Formats: sequence, C-alpha cells, structure tokens
Amino acid sequence: MNAVLTGVWSDLVGQDVVVAALRHAVEAVSPVEGSRERGMTHAWLFTGPPGSGRSTAAVAFAAALQCERGGCGECQSCRTARAGSHPDITVLDTDGLSIGVGEAREIVRTAALRPALGRWQIIVVEDADRLTDQAANALLKAIEEPSPSTVWMLCAPAVEDVITTIRSRCRPVLLRTPSVEAITRLLVERDGIAEADARAAASASQGHIGRARGLARDPEARRRRADILGLPHSLRTLGDCLRAAKRIDDEATARANAYCDVADEREKADLKTSWGVEERGKRPAGYAGALSALTKEQDRRRKRMARDSIDGVLLDLLSFLRDVMAVQLGAGQQLINADVADDVAAMARDRSPEAIVEAIDAVVGCREALEANAAPLLAVEHMMTRFLP
Repeated sequence: MNAVLTGVWSDLVGQDVVVAALRHAVEAVSPVEGSRERGMTHAWLFTGPPGSGRSTAAVAFAAALQCERGGCGECQSCRTARAGSHPDITVLDTDGLSIGVGEAREIVRTAALRPALGRWQIIVVEDADRLTDQAANALLKAIEEPSPSTVWMLCAPAVEDVITTIRSRCRPVLLRTPSVEAITRLLVERDGIAEADARAAASASQGHIGRARGLARDPEARRRRADILGLPHSLRTLGDCLRAAKRIDDEATARANAYCDVADEREKADLKTSWGVEERGKRPAGYAGALSALTKEQDRRRKRMARDSIDGVLLDLLSFLRDVMAVQLGAGQQLINADVADDVAAMARDRSPEAIVEAIDAVVGCREALEANAAPLLAVEHMMTRFLP
C-alpha cells in the first residue's frame, strides 16, 4: 500500500521511495546559508521513463528546499514554486530538438546569482538529454564548482543519456513507472473519473500519468487511439499502408501546427516589442539576426512536436503487438489494451508469432529512424509495409 503523499509531494504518483529520499535530503539541510550536510548535495540527476514525473519530482524537491516547513504546499514559497514564478527556481525547458550553448550559458549566469528570497538558487534542466555537446560543456564547469547556494537538478530518461562528466557529478534519483493501481486511484480521487474508465485509461497509458488523464477526459483522444489500434489488422494492400502512413503524418503535423502557429506569432510579437520594432519603421541593427535565430528555433520545435506525436502512435502500436504476442504465447498476462481484446485475439489467430516479431522490429526500427532525423513519412511508410500479412 502506497503512502499518502501531501504538500508539494502530492503529485508524485507511486514514487514513495523517491519522496522519502528527497525528504531526507531536505531535512538534512542546515538552516545556515550555504552549508550542506549528509543527504544533501549540489547536483541531482532525475531519471525515469516518460510520464514518471521527472520534472515534477525536481520542482517538488526545489519547492521543499525553499520552504521553511520542508514542502508544506501551502505557503507563498511553495505556491510560487509550483506555479513556476519563484524568483530563485529557474526551469530550463525546450520545445525544440536540442538545448543550445546560448541557453546553457544564460542558465549558468543565473546559477551564479545569490538567492533573492530563498536559501538556494535552484536550476532545473528538463530534457537534459537534449543538451548539445557544447551546451553540456558550458554547464560542466558550473556543476563541478557550484556557488555555495546553488543546486542543479537535471532530468533525463536514463543516466546514459547525459554525458559521463556531468552524470558522475550528480546524485542519481531513479523514478519508476507508476502502477496501474496508483494512476487509477489518482484519476478517481482527483479527477472524479469513474473507476472502470480510470482503470482502462491507466492501463492504456502504460504508466504515463499525463496521457492517462488525457485518455480519461478527452473522447477525441480515445477515438484517435482506437483508430491507431485498429490499423495492424486492417492493412491488406500496399495502398492501405501508404494511406495509413500519410494519415499518421498529416495528423501529427496538424497537431504540431495547431500549437506552434499560435506560439510562433506570440513569440515574434514579443521579439518585436523587445527590440522596439514598429510595423513600418526601420529595423534596428541586430534584429534580423535575432529574428532568424527565433525562426530556426521555432522550426525545430515544430519538427519535434510532430515527431513526438508520431512516436506516441508507435508506442500504441507496440503495446498492441505486445498484447498479441502475449495471447499467442499464452503468457497469461493482463492485456494493456483490454478494451480492444477482440481485435487482439483476431490478430493473434491470423498472424504467426514470427510475423508479430517482424512487426515489432519494424516499429522499433521506425522509432530509431525518427530519432536519427529520418523523414517521418518515409519512415512510417516503410514500417507499415512490414505489417502486411
């Protein structure tokens, strides 16, 4: 039975062991500014699978370190920390494919500042695995020799995703995939979802809390998932494969555009304001370069969001194929996609185990190709052709 987590820790579903370790570190900190006692260190590396709550844990820890009561969740410090407005907690995130050296140098300058209100100057780097080599090297010196009141918190899927020189200087914090029971309880108690619906969403999410919430709340998300899970058994011709691939690519592009179009315009307007650019006036020196850099970063964000959307489709397909193989092997394991058990059983009857293994290899290969920056449509088309009977 998981303990009931309160205060700033309440959103860390199924992470009791991690919370206990972080609480111990908070309690070990001396009230004397800049001192560090056993259990506390200057650099932390939060790792875990997608949806496990890496950045949530880091921000909760940051809030608890700033709070005079160790993370009560009610004081001004805790509230501003969780809202992202605490002056001494800086979160570096990225919507792009990478975190560049310019962003890294700016965050290093912030890390060197003395705290304005709290005891610590805390830097949270989400997606530290996206640091370029130059950016990682820019951070390395600051992490090696931090200011007395600075705490670094890096987040990445796995320890190996961060360069050796940085990870060797961080204390690791490994988050596990939340259980179906823990996510179900969260959806029922906090979101008011009916238990049967909550359990179905929790199972389908494969431990990703945000995705579980989306499936439980959004009928359109459930429809998209049902369409995806129906693909493997419906492909009969090469034309079917090409049409399915184009649809996946088009929908991913449309979802990325829906977000990025609005964000791009807002950011360009903010850039004009910051440079004092008038609609028909003369452009200040340097503005063209700043606009070009912003446009390139926006293009990277758009590509990343479309790619991530396709990757979500691939994960759904992998979960479906896993269920098919479990049925074929008589493993007796609970299905991830129990709501489409009839489709799973039908494909298990119609395809050989060897064909399912080949399909799984195709999905894994497509994910690797996308990670290597292959053209998404071509990668998905190639994958789909290997689903044919």
